[in-house]
Parts: sequence; C-alpha cells; structure tokens
Amino acid sequence: MTAAPEEITSSLVRSLVSEQFPQWSELPIRPVEVQGWDNRTFQLGDRMSVRLPSTDGYVAGLVREEQTLAALGSRLRVAIPRVVATGSPSAAFNRPWSVRAWIDGQTLTTVGARARDRAISGVGDALRELQACDTAGGPWAGSASAYRGCHVSAVGEQVQDQLPLLSGRQADGCRAVWDAAVTTVWADPPVWVHGDVAPGNMLFDTDGRLTALIDFGQTCVGDPACDLAFAWLCCSSRERDLLRERLGLPEDAWLRGAAWAMWKALISSPGEMLAKYGRSRDAVLTDVACLPAG
Repeated sequence: MTAAPEEITSSLVRSLVSEQFPQWSELPIRPVEVQGWDNRTFQLGDRMSVRLPSTDGYVAGLVREEQTLAALGSRLRVAIPRVVATGSPSAAFNRPWSVRAWIDGQTLTTVGARARDRAISGVGDALRELQACDTAGGPWAGSASAYRGCHVSAVGEQVQDQLPLLSGRQADGCRAVWDAAVTTVWADPPVWVHGDVAPGNMLFDTDGRLTALIDFGQTCVGDPACDLAFAWLCCSSRERDLLRERLGLPEDAWLRGAAWAMWKALISSPGEMLAKYGRSRDAVLTDVACLPAG
C-alpha cells in the first residue's frame, strides 16, 4: 500500500535509507522547514537531502526532474540540485525517491528589505543565464511540465472561468491584458524555462546573493514568459523594473508573463497566494490590470 503524504515522516525516511543506502544509516534525518506540495524533503546529515514524491501523481515529475538536472549539469553559475543516489520503490514506500547534495541558503521570504534589490537582480541574472543554455537534451513544454513553457492560452479555459468573478476596473484591465497577451507568441527559438519561479524555489546567502535555484520538476524548453509571472506574483513595481533590465526580453513576453500571473492569482485562494508568493491576490490582480495592454 502506498504511503499517504502525511505518512512521509523522518522514521519512514530513516528506514528507506537504512534499507537501500546503509552507509548513510547513522546520519541524522530531519524535515526541512519549508515543504513543497509535490515532494517532501528531509535533510540527511549535513551534506545531503532526501526527496520523496508526496503522491503517486508526482512520481513522473521526480523522474523528469532528475533527467533535467542531468541535462543542465553545471552550466549555471548558481547551484542547482545534484542527485547523489536514486532510491527504488519498496514495500515501505512504493515510489522512487532520491538523495541529493545539500544546498545551504535561505528563501526569498527571509531576505531583508535592504537586500531585496540584490536578490531580485540575482534572480534576473540566473534566469537570463538559464535561457542562454544549450537546449539539447531538454524536455519539451507540454502536459508533463504542467504546460509551463507553452503558450499562455493553454490555461485559457481556467482564466475565462474566473474572470467573470472580478469587477470594476480590475475586471476590465485584466480582461484587456489577457485578450492582448493571447495574440502574441514567442518568435525566437525555444529556451530553457524553470517553470516554477517562486520564493521557496531559490536560495540566498545572508547578504541577499542568489546561491541556488531548486525544484526543477516543471523545467522545460519553450516560451520563457511563464517565468516572468514572478515579477507580479512576488515583486514590487521597482523590482519588476530590475528584472526587465536584467532579462532584456521583448515586451510581448512580459505581457504573457502578466497573463500567467493573472492565471495563478485567479486559481489560487488569498491564503495560498500570501503563503507561496508573499503578495496578496488582490495586489497581483490590480498590478496586472494596470499594465498597458495596447
């Protein structure tokens, strides 16, 4: 019987490690403070972590992530996860799992106000570097990437279902941005797309310098516009300007990025938005609605 997400505990991880990698059986195991939705992560000793899919539906994502990390290798100046060993499904846990090198750092939510400019600029630099990497061996955007890297119209049905719930200028502005965004396309060759640029998926040092990008489960090759949603989901107007300077992408890509941010805000609850991105749902939608769509 497959373990449910709430049953993925330190004790379970210890039994898996002891069974399959006995050389590490004496190392301390503890859950990381900020957990993702698709996977559960535990620190193994001081130099490794254990990553396990939270449900059967996320197994393909873990396998795909390992393939993506192998394709990217050490091409980025910032760290990315490095798989040390892959665990096999067993009677105790009927899913594959992996052991990875530990990466120190703090998430964006803990970066102080004075260091935010440096942090956001670092994110822009890392995304620009990712987009410049050779795409050979990279997985194409599609259903396996949860449509990240695809044209934003891939989530159009959900947006059209939610837009009528808005009112006034916010509704008019969001609809205008959406209608304009879906008429644009990425005309350049496909590039690497992270797919889930969020505060919990990047690590910084105590001075706000970006040290690592993590969680490559939705990474793919396609249109980078979905990564630009971060500019509205997490950033102030000033910080958006910093990202624009760093990335140098065409205006229509930013328009589609705003549309991706709108989609995420529309399908998320206010609590989910604050918890994952640090901005209110209303603030995100208002900023998107104020974007010139002409």
